[in-house]
Amino acid sequence: MDKGRGPVATVLIQKGTLQIGDSIIAGTTYGKVRAMVNDRGEKVKKAGPSTPVEVLGLADVPAAGDVLVSVDEKTAKAVAEKRIAKKRTEEMAQSQKVSLDDLFKQIQEGNIKDLNIVIKADVQGSIEAIRQAMLNLNTNKEVRVNIVHAGVGAINESDVMLSSAANALIIGFNVRPDANARKLADTEKIDIRTYRVIYEAINDVEAAMTGMLAPEYKEVAQGRVEIRQVFSFSKGIVAGSYVLEGKITNSSKIRIVRNGIVVHEGELESLRRFKDDVKEVAAGYECGITIDKFRDIKEGDIIEAYTMEEIKRNS
Repeated sequence: MDKGRGPVATVLIQKGTLQIGDSIIAGTTYGKVRAMVNDRGEKVKKAGPSTPVEVLGLADVPAAGDVLVSVDEKTAKAVAEKRIAKKRTEEMAQSQKVSLDDLFKQIQEGNIKDLNIVIKADVQGSIEAIRQAMLNLNTNKEVRVNIVHAGVGAINESDVMLSSAANALIIGFNVRPDANARKLADTEKIDIRTYRVIYEAINDVEAAMTGMLAPEYKEVAQGRVEIRQVFSFSKGIVAGSYVLEGKITNSSKIRIVRNGIVVHEGELESLRRFKDDVKEVAAGYECGITIDKFRDIKEGDIIEAYTMEEIKRNS
């Protein structure tokens, strides 16, 4: 938007000739060409193929990548209004939280017949086992499981975008969402469920389909810790660590993530600052950590610290 000239669209003419007075549409906005300026800053009355120009006259600034087309005024207005209506519908759909709890309610109300699912897992064998178990649930004539995507590796932005577009639940097995995926999931209000035991994932989906979904336990993130050095001593392994964000406490539940794959879930055995046992360590500080019943710690591993809270289900 140019304060002096109003909405301005920079375009490269690909076909035909654009002239002053032509009715145009670009994305969800339309108007008439009021003025054009070439790449030398000169006003022109028409522009042919391969000519870059600034176009003035649209009602709003179009989005980058929108195609500008010259049509008659009636068509321009009709198409723009149709695109606006479609965009509003999509935005409303995306603003609704895609969670197992929400899908359960929609199933109960008869609003959906397909339970769309995106599956991410640590290995292909896990995917096939989950896929088959999910599809075996399709004995319910009212609601069916539809797997829209399944892949190996950490949950990423593409998975979240697909889930948002398909109104799908994301199920992760032995994998975690990366930082960008977590941020996008918060923005798009997408629920990501992660599991370490296959039957727990199957039970949750089956419960949603049959109207018997149990109270939900919500994971509350506390902090993220990077393991920077590993020391061996007589009683085990100490991880020299740095708290990247949030905090970690001596009572935290933890998972160890290596290249997006969960390699262990459990609890701390000890948490220390220098030689002293401490209750918690905040972001920006170093600490020494020993993990209960786990020794395969490597430099670069990420420890995710969290607690579990039971959430009462809305009636």
